[in-house]
Amino acid sequence: MHSEEKDTLLRIYIGENDHYKGRPLYEAIVKKARELDLAGATVLRGIMGFGADSRLKSAHILDLSNDLPIVIEIIDNPEQVQKILPFLDEAVTEGLVTMETIQVIKYRNHVRP
Repeated sequence: MHSEEKDTLLRIYIGENDHYKGRPLYEAIVKKARELDLAGATVLRGIMGFGADSRLKSAHILDLSNDLPIVIEIIDNPEQVQKILPFLDEAVTEGLVTMETIQVIKYRNHVRP
């Protein structure tokens, strides 16, 4: 059984070396999302990319980059997603944030009485 709804996808593009108050920024964002009771968050580590500075970042063994691209995805209803934006304004000093309306199909196990 599944349900369908329209939600918001928030994507946050940062670097692996970005920090906030002494801990990795991606960790701080996910913990804040959990604290705000958002539906969920996923951190993805890129193997190659570049940002506004045009510096190529790669997981290739010869490049030895330790600042790989990080993407955090958060999906929830628009009102819930809005709750984390003030924190991002405070915590993200360099990066990119995108938001889009998406169609979500949720599959859930139903416990029968």
